[in-house]
Amino acid sequence: MITLSQISKSFRTGLAQGGLIKAVDNVSMKIDQGEIFGIIGYSGAGKSTLIRMLNGLETPTDGSVMVAGREISKIKGTELRKARQEISMIFQHFNLLWSRTVSDNIAFPLEIAGVSKTEAKKRVNELIKLVGLEGREDAYPSQLSGGQKQRVGIARALANNPKVLLCDEATSALDPQTTDSILELLVDINKRLGLTIVLITHEMHVIRKICHRVAVMESGQVVEQGPVLDVFRNPAQPITKRFVQQVTEPEETKETIEHLLERFPEGRVIQLTFVGESTESPLITQLVRSFKLDVNIVQGRISQTQHGSYGTLFIHIDGAQAEMDQAIQYIKEQQVGVEVISHD
Repeated sequence: MITLSQISKSFRTGLAQGGLIKAVDNVSMKIDQGEIFGIIGYSGAGKSTLIRMLNGLETPTDGSVMVAGREISKIKGTELRKARQEISMIFQHFNLLWSRTVSDNIAFPLEIAGVSKTEAKKRVNELIKLVGLEGREDAYPSQLSGGQKQRVGIARALANNPKVLLCDEATSALDPQTTDSILELLVDINKRLGLTIVLITHEMHVIRKICHRVAVMESGQVVEQGPVLDVFRNPAQPITKRFVQQVTEPEETKETIEHLLERFPEGRVIQLTFVGESTESPLITQLVRSFKLDVNIVQGRISQTQHGSYGTLFIHIDGAQAEMDQAIQYIKEQQVGVEVISHD
């Protein structure tokens, strides 16, 4: 569906010496039809520039961009406008027309495409039901909540039956509960319509919640990519580990661990990582029954991804050195990830 081949994008800085900033640096990736693909990175990583090259809003300095059989990086004019009807986009700040009602906002791209009023009205009604805005057809954007505005944006983006939906930080302006409802809507749309969704974000919760695969960007490059569950299970790059910690380690965990290490210097704090069926294993019960140890649960949580469960659990164990060593070895044999947290 989407193929990026060694694309780069440079911008001139405006300096007298004509310096260049490389916003995207030799990126290659493939996104399958019907996939929800996430691109995550901090501000300045190049992800917004990358996604804008998917619909021709930016042209790569080098490389090629193929979307739905068209080389977006080469076409212009009428052909590009036609291609963009198949590549819709939703935005962080909604970009609605404030003088138009919900129905009229959704109908706007149909008007531009020359669809008859009868057909447009039918399509608008279908989309209003799809995104859950029944009863708000005649409301203006100023009368809507943030989540409702984004639902209008999604409905408008779907008006011309696109093949690809691009989401540019689409939930960053929303509260956590509203974010989840929008993410659930995107998953539903993906399943119902078989729509390919590409989203950029700086929040790992968004990736964890709905994406099948993820690419991690830093300084214009993709430093890591793969299935979301694999990236959670075994993050290779330091930046990826920080993103995974957004979901797996609450802020108070580090403080609690440091307190335990100071109070019980002879014990050990262990981070356990569970994937798939191992999240349902009664491991702590087995440890208490099998070893002469004091076991204290510090913090834990289980997260669901599109491909299965991922869980982390921090525990503190205390007892004889040999007993602790045997317990750690036993945990490893249960196909559970083990990391002993050091004093530093």
